[in-house]
Amino acid sequence: MSARPALLQVARLSPECEARLADRYVVQRWMTPEERAVAPRSELELLVTTAPVGVDAMLMDRLPALKAIVCRGVGVDAIDLATARGRGIVVSTTPGVLDGCVADAALGALLAVARGLVTADRFVRRGDWSRGRFPAATRVHGKRLGIVGLGAIGRQIARRAVGFDLEVRYHNRRPTDVAWPYEPDLPALARWADFLVLSCSGGAATHHLIDARVLDALGPQGFLVNVARGSVVDEAALIGALASGRIAGAALDVYADEPRVPSALLALDNVVLLPHLASNSRETFAAMEQRVLDNVDSWFARGRLLTPVA
Repeated sequence: MSARPALLQVARLSPECEARLADRYVVQRWMTPEERAVAPRSELELLVTTAPVGVDAMLMDRLPALKAIVCRGVGVDAIDLATARGRGIVVSTTPGVLDGCVADAALGALLAVARGLVTADRFVRRGDWSRGRFPAATRVHGKRLGIVGLGAIGRQIARRAVGFDLEVRYHNRRPTDVAWPYEPDLPALARWADFLVLSCSGGAATHHLIDARVLDALGPQGFLVNVARGSVVDEAALIGALASGRIAGAALDVYADEPRVPSALLALDNVVLLPHLASNSRETFAAMEQRVLDNVDSWFARGRLLTPVA
């Protein structure tokens, strides 16, 4: 009987997925920075990670035989793609299976912050209802929605927005073939929008794309929703805009230094704070991890990944 192939795992998966990997392969685990710091160089050719953990150049340097990286998630900003490409290492993610859940979360977050739903829950729990009505919030239907990043997730958000009678426009690096109007100027889109939803990729190209200038354009009646990456927003500028009332509110699922959330954000009532849960449904996680297994199986059976990053 031939030996089972071996792989390296550097990020925690579900117990079920880890058990299935261990049943098929010999799994070596370097699960913490401390373990990776003392681990010997390895000749393993495939590595499994997740989008938040990623793979940096230093780790790749300890893996001279590395040929493939299989990542659970769609974000690649924590993976040093330049180093991987320079060495001919192919990288796969799990696209297509989480778009709907992230779009659901974006619309849920938008509703929560505009209508004050989280604050209203606390209002009832404190017993404040018996002392007066909850303050009026902002209507959602019939308003204007600007989407920054009309990829697969952005399109799902736009389709859902139509059901709320929202008028949609979008900003991308370039226009795409869709029915919704394209706005090449990001501050102009923010100025037009009542709600600005971020669903773009992270990384150097979008670092602090949403800065004080864009927030000021969004204005005191506008709301920001971020289900993209924390790096896309200048967090200090956002805190200042929220605290001073230069924007009406924000709903955030991602942060610059997760899981640490600035105390200034925790103290504000006009922001809804979520723990990076947009893709976190049982169904979506199962589908993502099945895609991980499928990519690993395909590599060892055929020498290729099913969903490589372009």
